[in-house]
Amino acid sequence: MRLLQKICVLFFLSVQVSLLTVEAQNKNVSTSQAASPVKTANGLLAGTTEKSGIRAYKGIPFAAPPVGALRWREPQPVKNWQGVRQATQFGPRAMQLPVFGDMGFRSNGMNEDCLYLNVWTPAKTAQERLPVLVYFYGGGFVAGDGSEARYDGESMAKRGIVAITINYRLGVFGFLAHPELTKESPHKASGNYGYLDQSAALRWVKQNIAAFGGDPAKVTIAGESAGSISVSAQMASPLSKNLFRAAIGESGATINSSLEPIPLVEAEKIGTSFAAELGANSLAALRALPAQQLLEAAGKRGIPGFPATIDGYFFPKSPTAIFAAGEQAKVPLLAGWNSEEMTYMFLLGRENPTVENYKKAVEKVYGSDADEILAVYKVKTDADVVPVATDLASDRFLAYSTWKWLDLHAQTSGKPVYRYLFSRPRPAMVPEMGNASAGLAGGVVKENAPNAVKMPQARGAVHAAEIEYAMGNLPYNKVYAWTPEDFKVSETMQSYFANFIKTNNPNGQRLPVWPALSKGKPAQVMQLDVTSGAKAEENGGRYQVLDKLHKKSK
Repeated sequence: MRLLQKICVLFFLSVQVSLLTVEAQNKNVSTSQAASPVKTANGLLAGTTEKSGIRAYKGIPFAAPPVGALRWREPQPVKNWQGVRQATQFGPRAMQLPVFGDMGFRSNGMNEDCLYLNVWTPAKTAQERLPVLVYFYGGGFVAGDGSEARYDGESMAKRGIVAITINYRLGVFGFLAHPELTKESPHKASGNYGYLDQSAALRWVKQNIAAFGGDPAKVTIAGESAGSISVSAQMASPLSKNLFRAAIGESGATINSSLEPIPLVEAEKIGTSFAAELGANSLAALRALPAQQLLEAAGKRGIPGFPATIDGYFFPKSPTAIFAAGEQAKVPLLAGWNSEEMTYMFLLGRENPTVENYKKAVEKVYGSDADEILAVYKVKTDADVVPVATDLASDRFLAYSTWKWLDLHAQTSGKPVYRYLFSRPRPAMVPEMGNASAGLAGGVVKENAPNAVKMPQARGAVHAAEIEYAMGNLPYNKVYAWTPEDFKVSETMQSYFANFIKTNNPNGQRLPVWPALSKGKPAQVMQLDVTSGAKAEENGGRYQVLDKLHKKSK
């Protein structure tokens, strides 16, 4: 399964390079006023107060700049500063290529010096002890940024939550393993620097969030796609599992996925090969290379060019084994995925969606196991092929791994687990978009863009479509003509998320009841759409088959 899912992510990459990033999301317009300074462990910070009354503190360093001798080192402590540091602008984003068309950055450029976080707080004083949300962005561990408007924390802060977005190192800067790096490490580990950045940010929150009116004992971590995979990783790691009390995952898990960590020795071979390609015969030579040169060379390897590692430090063993043994953070979990995470074209390519072509595609992928797949992903007529192939592609891409995460955690944690399926298709684009169509992951494809691959009309909610709904940030996305129904869905989804962050239970007044998963009983899944409600799981059999085949492939 790893190989085909990897191909799937590479397909994402090949499509997204031609997408249009929406300028409306890139603007960092401020209509705010100065906010009173906050005293952190490293010094005073001055932020801004938005019209809503929410105070925002942006570009706060949570670790030393990972540059020079600190490139490929675990995050180091921030040096204290004198006077008042201005926290009014997003810090630089991590080094990355422009691969995903749905990312609208508001950051102050791009730099290796990228370890900054942003805080939005409704608290008037440091004594309020409000619940805290820490959000990890998605982007395949090669792109993304805490400044993206879809993750903006002001809307959540209006609901009485201290909201935080954080940056972490990406790609070769975040996950390169190498024998020399392992040797110099005090933990005899290498790779996983991006995950270690996230853990360092959580330690910063533990130490400092009370100054912003947050309660360090009421932290919920959340994320989408690679951010959701990160949530599952932080739950698995002994370094982080005591730094939060609840978790939210949107479309992705490190368990049984193409982005699960590999043995350190395998990752070191990848690093050694990469260094040889660059003519760098030592760690010193690698560290001396310009960041842009490293970035461009790494980009040729696709996703994930540098997998996470079972390093004996961040991951003492595989996350799957950790969850199966009940050694993960035993916290309430709310997670799910979207109804159309991947297009049927992932399986069929440019072939017509016929029964014959579908069966050939399944036989090519599954070989002697094809009949087991065809028994649970059934097609009778050509009209069945697109929806069924879409389901199979989506399950292989992210849904199965997310299901496995939920299933294992429900079995071994002893804590409530809530599962959702988000099904709301995006509305039509605004007329100003002209001759454009939706691409994968929320991007926009110009019809005349070079090498553009036009996607079929979405039948459901595509990958990443739920982010603005869940975070209450539909107005930031100027691409789509949002309707009252979209705002209704957003109100429902954000309310569930906010309730969970506050109480570890998504249920609340004027919301359909969302039951937790129960051992020995059919799973109840919250269907999030214009009309939301819990329904019994209909497709458990197909995940059981995928699970069986995954174990067989090991």
